[in-house]
Amino acid sequence: MNWKLILGLSLVGLAMGLATVFWIPSNVEPFVWLVIFVFSAIVIAKRCGSRPFVHGLLVSVANSVWITGAHVLLFDQYLAHHPQEASMMQAMARPDLAREMMAVLGPVIGGISGVVLGFFSLIAFKLAERKRLTS
Repeated sequence: MNWKLILGLSLVGLAMGLATVFWIPSNVEPFVWLVIFVFSAIVIAKRCGSRPFVHGLLVSVANSVWITGAHVLLFDQYLAHHPQEASMMQAMARPDLAREMMAVLGPVIGGISGVVLGFFSLIAFKLAERKRLTS
């Protein structure tokens, strides 16, 4: 495992965690993540010698720790910049547990997105490997 690569790429999650609190609206966020996933997959394909799927999975799990931490710690600011999410949380049966729900669901979403980034990384790795073999 290339832990330096995993940690380095996960710092994008820290930046996104802060950016999604203050600047990036929810309707734009998926497109930003798509760019980040493609970038991360290419970097993983070029820099990891083996197990690209696991590298991608671990990057996204680490991302989820950063993002969830930022959203939980800056919960009031997050809700102030995301009125749609704030109204959904108020409609919950227990709106007083919204922060806790965020803390629980963040890693779950991180695992799911980790599978996606893992596949992106595996595909990029196979394409890079094929290119290396034909060159």
